[in-house]
Amino acid sequence: MDRRSFLAQNAMGIGSMALAWLLNEDHARANPGDAPRSLRQFDLSLKDPHFQPQANAMISLFMHGGPSHMDLLDPKPELQKRSGEDYSGDVKYSFVNRASKKLLGSPWKFSHRGECGTEVSELLPHIGSIADDICVVRSMHTGFNGHEVSIRYMHAGIPAITGRPTLGSWLVYGLGSETRELPAYMVLSDPGGHPVDGTHNWSSGWMPPLFQGTVLRAKEPRILNLDPPQRLRDGLQEQNLELLNFLNQRHLQQHAGEVDLEARIASYEMAANMQVAAKEALDISQETEATLRLYGIDQPETEEYGKRCLIARRLVERGVRFVQLFLGGQPWDNHNHIQKNLTSVCKRTDQPSAALVKDLKQRGLLETTLVHWGGEIGRLPVTENHGDPKTVGRDHNGQGFSTWLAGGGIRGGMTYGATDEFGHKAVENVVTPNDYQATILRQFGLDHSKLVYFHNGQEQHLTAGRPSQIISNILQRPPKSDAIASTRSP
Repeated sequence: MDRRSFLAQNAMGIGSMALAWLLNEDHARANPGDAPRSLRQFDLSLKDPHFQPQANAMISLFMHGGPSHMDLLDPKPELQKRSGEDYSGDVKYSFVNRASKKLLGSPWKFSHRGECGTEVSELLPHIGSIADDICVVRSMHTGFNGHEVSIRYMHAGIPAITGRPTLGSWLVYGLGSETRELPAYMVLSDPGGHPVDGTHNWSSGWMPPLFQGTVLRAKEPRILNLDPPQRLRDGLQEQNLELLNFLNQRHLQQHAGEVDLEARIASYEMAANMQVAAKEALDISQETEATLRLYGIDQPETEEYGKRCLIARRLVERGVRFVQLFLGGQPWDNHNHIQKNLTSVCKRTDQPSAALVKDLKQRGLLETTLVHWGGEIGRLPVTENHGDPKTVGRDHNGQGFSTWLAGGGIRGGMTYGATDEFGHKAVENVVTPNDYQATILRQFGLDHSKLVYFHNGQEQHLTAGRPSQIISNILQRPPKSDAIASTRSP
């Protein structure tokens, strides 16, 4: 039996996720001809950053649909005072037939939380409890009201355009992986299905598939075929792997000095390690009862999202570089019944999100793990479906909205930027998606202007060559104090 036949008949014992990931890695080593090899390294080996990093892992809690910032993280007393009056400013509506210019004050109360005194809505009591650990950015701005156009801007650097690598892909391309037993970029999907814009949210675009997000199943078992079939148990799989190793080594002797071949053989040899590591990483039964309660896994409203937040912590703890959590569809898109729907999605996500920050902090991981919470747009200060207060909602707003960051060298206990008195437009320290991306890369020790990928004979950047600024005021250590770690660009 030759090597190809052996793999075809016995590979399922390795685990389908491991095999698919390794095959992607093999494919990625086939260097395209559109750029010199010296500028590219298509594997997951660790690569030098441009300067000393503050973060080595990131967890993004992406909130599709546009969380209503004036109801959650950006209180507006003037909006409350003038609720019900006509708004005098210009408004861009997504749904004109349901539009109104009646201002809508928030039906929820805000209070000062933590020693920092950041004002947070009563809808987010648990996030309020970590106010001293988070930086609330109140001046996000895409300039677009649509979901997909802003999602692609937030993830991939250019509004509306599909087929570009996302932030996680750029991080893995630029830095490699700190684990050889798990994928470097992992996506925790929702039982309700994919989010709006589907696989574009974690695509590697024109980069090799090695750098795209590996999607875990939303329900147990989250990875199929991790256990070998019955016919390969009781030591038979080990014997098969020994035979495979023998065949590999004999093949290598016949092609001595081929570095790519050596690396490929090493990848397949570690597949069995992935089989064990993935099962262990996803097994939350090892956690204490106190930890499970912290994430709300003992409550029906928070159980599912709490499990995913806990798994995210376990993954970065084991060297995964970038983890994303998505919600099915766009549950923050509250065009109507906002009092009911916003309360529901906050109840589902508030405690697990805060628990993640608390858990990382008590384990000493928050210093090097950057946590992001936020969506692609916010909501308008005027009502949609004006009339019955129980059925009203808010339309899209990409002119100004809020997000928060924690850990990874981000200053906690502060707010940054501001929207106008009604929460409509960002007016102070405006932050674009490209500014956000440049700042994230900087915390990982990467200069966004030097992180380059050659595609179609041209230099490509995450920030797409657009004007981008590091948000220095939210960082524990400003850029001017960075020490250069290496002169080698990823």
